[in-house]
Amino acid sequence: METRAGNVRAEPKSPRLGPAVFATFARQQSHLFPWVPVCLGAGIGLYFAASSEPVTWHLIMLAATLSALWLVAYAFGQHRGRWVSVTLWLLTLVLVGTTVASLRAKAVAAPVLSYRYYGPIEGRIVSIDKSASEKMRLTLDHVRLSRVPPHRTPLRVRVSLHGDDLGIDFAPGDTVLTTGHLGPPAGPVEPGGFDFQRHLWFQQLGALGYTRNPMLRLEPAGRAQGFSLWLYTFRLSLSAAIKARMSDEEGPFAAAIITGDRADLDPQLLDRLRASNLAHLLAISGLHMGLLTGAVFALIRIGLSTVPQLAVRLNLRKVAAVGALFAAVLYLGVSGANVATQRAFIMVTVMLLAICVERPALSLRAVAIAAFIVLIITPEALVGPGFQMSFAATTALVAVFAVIRDRGLFLILPKWLSGAAALLLSSFIAGAATAPYGAAHFNQVAQYGLLANLLSVPVMGLVVMPGALLAGCLAPLGLEGIGLWGMELGLAWILRVADLVSGLDGSTRAIVAPGPAVLPLVTLGGLMLCIWQGAGRLVGLVPVIVAFGLWQNVERPEVLISETGRLIGIVQNEERALNKPKGDGFSARVWLENDGDTADQAQAATRAGFSPNHIRTQVAGSTLGFNAANPEKIDISEACASHDIVVLPRVESKLPEDCAGWTALDFSEGGAVAIYTTETGLRYENSRSRQGNRLWVSHQRKRTQ
Repeated sequence: METRAGNVRAEPKSPRLGPAVFATFARQQSHLFPWVPVCLGAGIGLYFAASSEPVTWHLIMLAATLSALWLVAYAFGQHRGRWVSVTLWLLTLVLVGTTVASLRAKAVAAPVLSYRYYGPIEGRIVSIDKSASEKMRLTLDHVRLSRVPPHRTPLRVRVSLHGDDLGIDFAPGDTVLTTGHLGPPAGPVEPGGFDFQRHLWFQQLGALGYTRNPMLRLEPAGRAQGFSLWLYTFRLSLSAAIKARMSDEEGPFAAAIITGDRADLDPQLLDRLRASNLAHLLAISGLHMGLLTGAVFALIRIGLSTVPQLAVRLNLRKVAAVGALFAAVLYLGVSGANVATQRAFIMVTVMLLAICVERPALSLRAVAIAAFIVLIITPEALVGPGFQMSFAATTALVAVFAVIRDRGLFLILPKWLSGAAALLLSSFIAGAATAPYGAAHFNQVAQYGLLANLLSVPVMGLVVMPGALLAGCLAPLGLEGIGLWGMELGLAWILRVADLVSGLDGSTRAIVAPGPAVLPLVTLGGLMLCIWQGAGRLVGLVPVIVAFGLWQNVERPEVLISETGRLIGIVQNEERALNKPKGDGFSARVWLENDGDTADQAQAATRAGFSPNHIRTQVAGSTLGFNAANPEKIDISEACASHDIVVLPRVESKLPEDCAGWTALDFSEGGAVAIYTTETGLRYENSRSRQGNRLWVSHQRKRTQ
C-alpha cells in the first residue's frame, strides 16, 4: 500500500481461488456462448424428467427473479462477482429451458381419446405412410367420431388399413369415411421405456387405430386445401415420378432422400442399411442438406469466377452463400420440412448467414446458435435421437477440426493426402460421437460402420446429391433422366456396400439399454471435451467413464409384463423367456432389444416351455403365478393363497389387500409392470408411476364417456 497526495491506493487482492484455477475460469469468458443451448437443453431435460407437471407461472417468476439478480451482479460484480453473474445467467437459462418446454407442451395440448372406440371415423387425409407391419396408414385431421362431442374429439387420428381391398386410391386432402377401431396411445412397453404418449402428444395425435372395412371418399381434395397439403401432394407426385424412372431398389431410396417418402422402401433393405450403419443416409438431415448446399455453393462460385467482370465486382462467397440458402429453402419444402430437416435447414442457414456477415461458417458459436433456435422452436426434439446424434456429430467435428486448424496438423501432410486424412478422420469422429446415442436408442452397434461410411459417404456427396441437383435443373427441359441416371449409379454402389458389410460375420452387436443417467453423463463429458478451453477439458473424460461403467452394470428387470397383461417375460438362465410366440409383438421385440438379446419372440417363447395362459415359477425365492384363462374359472382366493405374486390379466376386479399382484384393472390404470430383484427382496414398478402426473398422461385418464 502506498500514499499519494493524501489518497490511499490499495493493490488489488488476488481472488480466493488459486491463480491457476482463476486463470482457467477467466479463459472461458470469451467462450461462454456455446454453453447457452447447453443450459437451455438442461432445463428442457429437467422438464421431461420431472415426475409432475410444473406450474408455468412459477417458472416464469423464478426466471425473472434470477434475471434481476444476474443484472445486479453483472453491473456491480468484480472478480468473484463476475462469476456470480455468470452462474446466475446459466441458472436463468436452465429455468428458461424448463419454461419453454412447459409452454410448448401446453401450446400443443389437444384432446386425447381415453377409451376404446368402435364406429364411424371421418376426416381429411393429411399424411399417407406405412406402419412397421407394412400396412398403409392414414393420418386424418378435421376428425368426426360418432357420439364424441367436438371439443373432446382428437385433432388428429391415425388409422392403419388392414385388408387387401379397402376401396380407393387416396390423395392428400381427400375427406374419407370408414368404420374402425380407435384407442388412446399406448404407454411405455416397460417402466422407463420410450414414452409413446409423450411423443404423440407433441404431434397432436389423440388416437390410433385400424379398420378392416373399405375407406370411402366423401369429398376429393379441393383447390383451397392450403399450401401445406398442396406441397405434400406435389412431393408425392415427385416421389412417384422418381420411382417410375428408376429400379425397384434405387427408386424408393432416391425418393426417400429427395422427398422424404419412405413408403415403398423394402424392410430387408432397411435392415441391411442399419446393420452397416448407413441408415442415416435415408434421413434428410444435416448430411444431405450440407451436401446439397455445398454443391450449389461450389457451382455458383466456380461458375461466376469464370466471368472476370463479375469476379472483380462481386464478393463471390456471399453471392454463392445466398444462392445456396435459396437452394436450402427449396429442399426444405420438397423434402417435407419434418423436424430433422428443419434442424438441418437451421444449421445450414446459420452457417451461410455467417459467410454473408464475414464470420466463420464452421464454429462452435454457429452450432450453438442453430441448437438454440431448434430448442426454442421444438424443445421436444431434445429427447429424440435425431437431435442428439446430429448435434453430437457436428459439435465434435467442429471442435476437433478447430484444434487441427489452429495447430496446423494437416499442413505436415502432402496436399493429396490431407483430403483423404480429413475424410477418414471426419468419419471416425462422427461415428464415435454418435455411437453412444445410436446404441442407446437402437440397441445395436454396427461393427464395420466406419468402413461402410468411408465407402459410401463420398459417393453420396460426389455422385448422388450432385445428380439430384442436376436432375432438378434439367427437369424444365425434360432432361432430368441424366441426373437420375447418375443418382441411380451412386445409390446402387451404396446398396452393394450395405449388402457386403451387413453380410460380414459380427456386423452388428446387440447392446443392452442404458439407465437414465448414462446419456446425460456422456453428453456432459462430451461437451466438456469440446467446449471447455484449456487442459481442464480432459475432466470431461470422468463423466464419460462413469457413464460407461453404469451402462456396463445396468440392471434389467427380472420380470416384465405388458400393458395388456397377456405377455410376460421372465429371466431364466440369464435369458428372457416369453409365454407365447405371438401377440403383443411390439412389446416382446422391445423387451428383447433392451436386454441386448438378438432372439425374436418365437425363439424366446421356446426357452422355458411356458404355457401361454398358465405359469408357475420361482422369482428370487417368491412363487409367481400367471393365469390368463377364463376369469370365471379362476378362484382368486386360492390363487393368492398358493402364490406370493399373482398375475390375472383377465380378471376385472381388484385383488384383496393382502394379495400381491395385478389384474386387468391394475394394468389399465398402471400400464406395463417390471419386477426387479434387490438385496432386500423384490421391487415393483409400473409405467404410469415412472411417467408421473404429466399432461400426456393426465389428459388420457380423463374419461369422455
